[in-house]
Amino acid sequence: MRQLFPGPGRALTDRIALEEAYATPVDPSLRVNFVVSLDGAIEVNGQSAPLGGQADRDVFATLRALTDVVLVGASTTRAERYGPAKVLPEAVERRRQRRQAAIPPIAVVTATAALDPDAALFLSEPRRGIVPPRPIILTCETAPIDRRRRLEDVADVVLCGVESVDMTLALAELRARGLPQVLCEGGPTLFTTLLGEGLVDELCLTHSLVLAGPGHHSLVVAAKRFGEGAVWDQLIHWRLSFLAEDEGLLLARYRFERAEQLEEAGPLEQAGQS
Repeated sequence: MRQLFPGPGRALTDRIALEEAYATPVDPSLRVNFVVSLDGAIEVNGQSAPLGGQADRDVFATLRALTDVVLVGASTTRAERYGPAKVLPEAVERRRQRRQAAIPPIAVVTATAALDPDAALFLSEPRRGIVPPRPIILTCETAPIDRRRRLEDVADVVLCGVESVDMTLALAELRARGLPQVLCEGGPTLFTTLLGEGLVDELCLTHSLVLAGPGHHSLVVAAKRFGEGAVWDQLIHWRLSFLAEDEGLLLARYRFERAEQLEEAGPLEQAGQS
């Protein structure tokens, strides 16, 4: 993998170099990771893997190795057949040096608690002597009580809202558990919700130089999925902070530009970031 920005470019030849390139901020933050085609598709036949390559898998593993918790929507856990997070042994040791758990827990957002307690996500068998942490189910009061009770046997069930999951409250619950660095892996409905509420600090995109064609899920879902008032009243501005290339993939980090930062920038700088 070859770093293109910021320059001068350098070769990112090992996991430590990648962890340095994708180092998390000191403050609590939420970053999102997707692979996306040139025409905006985030999946092929329901899965993201066909769009990626080895470099994308390396970044995926690096982001998991750095984060405190992986945040994901229930539909994505089913489509991508989620199990407990996997971290390479050498990364586990670096996590321990940073006073992180050996493996980050998976936190699932679901308003209905419609998850199978026998699914791979809830496996608890040790791997390389490490017991996976219990998943965290972020749900709401209207989720059927019988479903919530079944999940309580295999996960920590946390109520974050009445009729829907309040993502501001959900993130506060994660941070109260000592999990300040949050990595969201999708899907698009959850990502759109987080964007609309101004909760995303960083976007990591692997740009796959292919066209997927019509009929695929895109990065942001249509407004009709959210009802009236879902259309944003202004553009969301980002700043490129890192860019690398590897075998036809462009791997980028974008930082959210808050209003006060845009006010400090001149008109030309703002236009270049829309």
